[in-house]
Amino acid sequence: MTTTYQKGSSDKRPWGTWEVLETSAGYCAKKICVNPHAQLSLQLHHHRAEHWIIAEGEGIVTLGDKKINVKKDDAVYIPVETKHRIQNDSSHNLTFIEVQTGDFLDEDDIERFEDIYGRV
Repeated sequence: MTTTYQKGSSDKRPWGTWEVLETSAGYCAKKICVNPHAQLSLQLHHHRAEHWIIAEGEGIVTLGDKKINVKKDDAVYIPVETKHRIQNDSSHNLTFIEVQTGDFLDEDDIERFEDIYGRV
């Protein structure tokens, strides 16, 4: 099992921020905050699945060919190699807890398809 994340590490992105809450062999838990009117890239991961639990706000999740409206207390499971994205169309922050599971947990395991910030 490989992870390059360390508990307490964080990063600022064009769409908001993330912070590692816990990490161990086979999993990593992050707190992710998406700024108002921002979105993550449409992406997939080859080595990890993700579980998202919405803690604050509301948004729209793209999961494969589906669009799912989410709000506080909703949960979404993202299987390995499934295209996904979350967007925040509101004027308030969208915060969720992401638990990554898999044998390779690293920022290099992102294949982007669409990105409004030019990172494709």
